Amino acid sequence: MIIDFHNHYFPPEFVEAIRTGPSNFRITEDANANPVLHSPGDYNVLVPGHRDLEYRKTVLDEAGIDQQLITFTAPGTLIESPERGAELACIINDGLAAGVASGDGRYMTLGHLPLHNPEASVDELERCMTDLDMAGIMLFSNANGVPLADARYLPLWEAGDRHGAVFYIHPTYPVGVEAMEEFMLMPMVGFLMDTTLAAAHLVYAGIPERFPNTKWVLGHLGGAVPYLAERFDRGYEAFRRSREFLTRPPSEVLKGFYYDTVNFDPGSLRLAIDFAGVDHILAGSDYPHMIGSIPKMLDSIRGLGLSAEDEAKILGGNAAALLGVA
Repeated sequence: MIIDFHNHYFPPEFVEAIRTGPSNFRITEDANANPVLHSPGDYNVLVPGHRDLEYRKTVLDEAGIDQQLITFTAPGTLIESPERGAELACIINDGLAAGVASGDGRYMTLGHLPLHNPEASVDELERCMTDLDMAGIMLFSNANGVPLADARYLPLWEAGDRHGAVFYIHPTYPVGVEAMEEFMLMPMVGFLMDTTLAAAHLVYAGIPERFPNTKWVLGHLGGAVPYLAERFDRGYEAFRRSREFLTRPPSEVLKGFYYDTVNFDPGSLRLAIDFAGVDHILAGSDYPHMIGSIPKMLDSIRGLGLSAEDEAKILGGNAAALLGVA
């Protein structure tokens, strides 16, 4: 079985809600009649793969992908007012659930939360995991500059822990994004650094240790986490403040996280495997974003020279076990 853990979908219900408004997004169309979703400083061209799950099935069939975990993407509802963000999060999650229900078993999903509205986020997590039968939530790496380790999110982590939720951290507008406006530095550099910052902050704040029933996943191979983990441990040894909420070195906590393979460099993949173990690596393509690629996902994993058993774990076995699917 091959499961693509990292890819993105815009439910039609969400696109229609943006057209109807109110919204801080703006929609235009490109020369091929694809909707173009504009947010401050960024845009997404919603090609058929972004919004048509029947079309997407043909892509999956051609590539030999059995299932995808469809998720929303940045900036999500964070650019809206907290109240409108909560309304749109419900629309998004209903659309994700409808896509799964109509997908003939090809799709699974994780919910979306209006993180700038913490109380509504707790309510929506409960709805996603009970009424909509989702395995967890795709989080963004910050909420308009507020870190995930902020105390206002403790009720969210408590609720997630009760449910044994999967929390999947995907980047959004990074802190300090003003320095990344040229050359598309935001997705190429800022996204990876913001994921790294979010993960390190959560770990040093003791959140994963405090809520052990939660499973954490980092997008884009964890940003720089596997590369910097040794330095995190040196900080833990050197600074008393870095040990305040931890009972063990940060690298040991981070080795319990999962990492998707949206970094198609074999050397980077081997580093992540050496760091977290083959059981904690999840195939991901970032389809259908321009920077994503299903063929590169498959080629990079199959080119590692792993045993058939280990390759099968990364291609789908680990994701199936994490998400609780057969």
